[in-house]
Amino acid sequence: MAGPRDEMLTIPQVVEEIGVPLATFYRWRQLRKGPKAIKLPNGSVRIRRSELERWIATLEEAA
Repeated sequence: MAGPRDEMLTIPQVVEEIGVPLATFYRWRQLRKGPKAIKLPNGSVRIRRSELERWIATLEEAA
């Protein structure tokens, strides 16, 4: 659930935080294995902090 201060992260911010190469992250997006993203009208992609945390939690459960 998105809170009022749910930060919108750029892809470079996300890959730095989770520690994977940019190419890996883009491959995950192609395969629909990454966190859900939002495409803004200007073409930029953002990922909500809450969505990144939710996605990481699903990885912990699967491990």
